[in-house]
Amino acid sequence: MDSQGTNMAALWAAKKALRLDLKRRVAALSDAEKRRQTAAVSRRLLAHPKYQNCQRVAVFLSMSDEIQTEDIIKDVFQCGKQCFIPRYKPRSNHMDMVKLSSAEEIHNLPLTSWNIHQPAEDVLLEEALTTGGLDLILMPGLGFDKHGNRLGRGKGYYDTYLERCLKHPKGKPYTIALAFKEQICDLVPVTESDKPIDEVLYETS
Repeated sequence: MDSQGTNMAALWAAKKALRLDLKRRVAALSDAEKRRQTAAVSRRLLAHPKYQNCQRVAVFLSMSDEIQTEDIIKDVFQCGKQCFIPRYKPRSNHMDMVKLSSAEEIHNLPLTSWNIHQPAEDVLLEEALTTGGLDLILMPGLGFDKHGNRLGRGKGYYDTYLERCLKHPKGKPYTIALAFKEQICDLVPVTESDKPIDEVLYETS
């Protein structure tokens, strides 16, 4: 193995170790603490100028170890914005952001193997990049640092999607990650294909 291969192997090992550590950190949080931090982060987001001024926003449907986004999605519709949610293609790194018609629609969507709702593959829905693009993407992740580096779950869905956004006439949307403070790291190891995010919102008090 050459030095580049050795460096990549070390980087992947560092990412794997950090993922395990971060999963342990979040698993130690009580449901009440997760709800409390979710409320604090949601308040920060709803007051954020980038959120207030956006019209087309992509929001992840949260898993149990993430900041919960259901109330944010409700606010998106109450504010008259357009909401897009991920539709992941299995066994690939391809993801689309498809239009959601209402907050209530989420509960009627099928569940994936990750136990999150998403529209079925064979249902024809508007994809954000085939029309007006996106103003804002709310980003999930396992860990983040204060330099905008993000540690995802290793599939590359969001990094690949941001590459596609760059080819849209509107250009790259503003990206905001939503995090528990336990997900903030000193430094997240990254490769060239890892896209930095513009801002991480978490409870700082």
